[in-house]
Amino acid sequence: MRRFLPIVLLLAVFVWEAPTASGQEIERQRDKRAQSGFQFLDISINPRAAAMADAVSALDLNSSAAMFYNPAGMAQLEGLSLGAGTAQWFADINYSNASIAFSPVGGRYGVFGLSLIAVDYGELEGTIIDGSPVGPGYARTENFSPSAFAVGVGYAKSLSDRFAVGGNLRYAHQDLGESMMSLEGEMSGNAVSTPVFDFGVLYHTGFESLNLAVTARNFSPAVTYEEESFEAPLSLNIAVSMNVFDLSSSMPTDHALLVAVEAGHPRSYDEQVRVGGEYRFMNLLSLRAGYIFPTDEQGINLGAGLNLGMGKLNFGADYAYSQFGDLGNINRIGLHVGF
Repeated sequence: MRRFLPIVLLLAVFVWEAPTASGQEIERQRDKRAQSGFQFLDISINPRAAAMADAVSALDLNSSAAMFYNPAGMAQLEGLSLGAGTAQWFADINYSNASIAFSPVGGRYGVFGLSLIAVDYGELEGTIIDGSPVGPGYARTENFSPSAFAVGVGYAKSLSDRFAVGGNLRYAHQDLGESMMSLEGEMSGNAVSTPVFDFGVLYHTGFESLNLAVTARNFSPAVTYEEESFEAPLSLNIAVSMNVFDLSSSMPTDHALLVAVEAGHPRSYDEQVRVGGEYRFMNLLSLRAGYIFPTDEQGINLGAGLNLGMGKLNFGADYAYSQFGDLGNINRIGLHVGF
């Protein structure tokens, strides 16, 4: 309904301007580097979203994967949605994710969901300071395996046929092993945890399939390892999406071309614009592409998806390929099932 449009616009202004509301914050924005921790929360893990350069906040995803981007995007989900996937990152780091969402009583009470992200950093060789005058200055210790995960609950509800809201509450934990804190050999653990909040709104304008969205992702209280504190990688975003084939009455209905644009205001690096597209044929085959700018290393993102329907059961598989220059290339795969 029209009465919700001012709410969306006000939220967009708040999301975009809140980080620069004080002089202190303005000063900090001049050098936005290494301002946050728990960076695994900022990694795109869903292959459909990654192939579209993460410009998916304004899409009606209608799946449990919406909890990783804009939880309001699952507000119109009917039945049950399951998803799982993995991302092969640099330096043999692997990200795994799983999610489930369901709408009890025909969605009368909204959509409820559970999500999980787990990170395998592999095994690293431990070292400590060695004060021996003839040694290399360090001594080897046993190997260790850093780890991180985030588990959460999500909720979304359509307040009208045009306006939906959603949110997540997640528990994030990171363990980087032990470190030597003094020359006397005092050791200290590096495991910390924090609650993390996500919030999003999605507005269907009523003009063809044009959608608007506002999201705030990875908001958390400050966390301290030893002395210095940090927060999660907060990102504030506004987005728009549309099936551009709706603009032509001559286009067959079994073809669709989704175009999405999203502007992000992250805590620890410069603002970015994400542009993504998805061509769908008969809701069976999807071809995707996306680009983010400005970036230092990341290049083009490409992907494809296949969906099969058998009665009330829907099954799909997605793949995404992302270029990262000298760092290498990233592959993501995912599966999803709907009932």
